[in-house]
Amino acid sequence: MKEAQKKTETSTGDGSISALGAFFVYLITGLFLGVGFLVARNLFSVDLVSDLSLTLFLLWSIEFPVVVITYSLLRKTPEKCSCSRAVGRSILGLVSGAFVNALGAIALGATIEMQLRIRLLIGDCDHPLCLLTLALPLISCRHLPKTIHWSFLMSVFTFVPAIAVFGASWTDGHRAFISMKPSGNTEYMIVIPAYGAIVGGWFGAWPMPLDWERPWQEWPICVCYGAIGGYIVGQILSLSLMFLPSDAYKYLEYFQISYYLF
Repeated sequence: MKEAQKKTETSTGDGSISALGAFFVYLITGLFLGVGFLVARNLFSVDLVSDLSLTLFLLWSIEFPVVVITYSLLRKTPEKCSCSRAVGRSILGLVSGAFVNALGAIALGATIEMQLRIRLLIGDCDHPLCLLTLALPLISCRHLPKTIHWSFLMSVFTFVPAIAVFGASWTDGHRAFISMKPSGNTEYMIVIPAYGAIVGGWFGAWPMPLDWERPWQEWPICVCYGAIGGYIVGQILSLSLMFLPSDAYKYLEYFQISYYLF
């Protein structure tokens, strides 16, 4: 009896939301993402190809407040955590998530063009100071601003909703993201779109090394398109799983296996 009561409290506890409510959250965040593109095109006459840094800045700066407000309302234990506190930790989550995404991009060799140029420049110089001297201008002038703004956008997709809802709870984060066992609709809304953005960005990076000589192959234009597309697909998938509670875990296991294989 106690176990059944505990299970009921887990599924209908703090921060729960209906499938219809999740749909409206996705609709609002999607509309403001579209507003970011409209502002970039109509007010600044730029897009991801013509001015990547400015467009990405507009996208994440417009999307971030909307994501923070909507997911802060879904925070766990609202009696212990005020809405202002959830907003504050979301800002910290934005910065820390951007840092993690930037490190991941660099570690995975996202800045391929930069690395190739460095190797050409230091062909006859193997001193560490020479490497640092030649690398810094390339990073600061060409790739670093783009990587920073891309990292902030990815942080809005992945870290900010989780931090707004879970806070610093390692148990909830590990269960939802690592074990892939979300316990309710709110956690579906956090986990699946986040994985969708990561997987979509990974697929989006495939055309970068191809010899097509297209402007959108430059880092991280195609990665941004892939991440945004994957994020939207993840939202659709999570919304679908909310109507299939009995089969949700099975589908999530398939999604987890596909993610680790890729």
